[in-house]
Amino acid sequence: MERNLEIEGLVLFNRDYKEKDKLVKIFTASRGKKMFYVRNVRRKNSPFLSAIQPYTKANYVVDLNQEGLSFLSAIKEVTPYKTIQQDIFISAYATYILNLVDVAIQDGEPDFALYGFTKEALIFLDQGVDPEIITNIFEIQLLARFGLTFNWLECAVCGETHGKFDLSPKYHGVLCENHFSKDEHRYHFDPIAMHFIRLFSNIKYDQINSISLKPETKDAIRLILDEIYDEYVGIHLKSKKFITQMKDWENMLRKD
Repeated sequence: MERNLEIEGLVLFNRDYKEKDKLVKIFTASRGKKMFYVRNVRRKNSPFLSAIQPYTKANYVVDLNQEGLSFLSAIKEVTPYKTIQQDIFISAYATYILNLVDVAIQDGEPDFALYGFTKEALIFLDQGVDPEIITNIFEIQLLARFGLTFNWLECAVCGETHGKFDLSPKYHGVLCENHFSKDEHRYHFDPIAMHFIRLFSNIKYDQINSISLKPETKDAIRLILDEIYDEYVGIHLKSKKFITQMKDWENMLRKD
């Protein structure tokens, strides 16, 4: 066991354990995802309580086990993402992002790049940037963690980078409209949505402030990502189902 180790981390979730304790899963910057046992945290005056809430970043002092539970011993700095915590709609997207992280990599597997990407996503969500766009970018760029490395940037046949594109399962990437005939099983995805999918596959969060999408384009992007995740990744998260329900409510209100 490594004792009194200081690490930065993002809370993935917590749950009650025994009468006064909790288990909290933290995605740490240096040691990957770990489950921590926190004693007596369910008391109102517990100094740990604010540091183990969802949508929180903190510096933790821990006793770290390589296998099994580790232990939280002190908190040095806590940064709550208050906008996410206070808005049920934004928190739905944040929960989905954190759930994706939890299934994308193994516990104890360090992934500093993914940690930074996840923290950046939460920061932009907390700043009020469009949560659908933030989530779409995260989903597309996370595909590599599931072993999916589509070539989104250029036609797999000729290298074209401009024009209309569609996704080809045969070529494991995109085809320009001049080569659609090369794959009779191409997906026939919406070309405008595909334009943004390709853009999102290689964009940084600080570049998206100027992007504004029509509701129908967002819906088309959602359909594409749902089909890719259903067919190639095969995960079905409750948090994703809740987002779908929210979108259904939004579409009903839009029609009225």
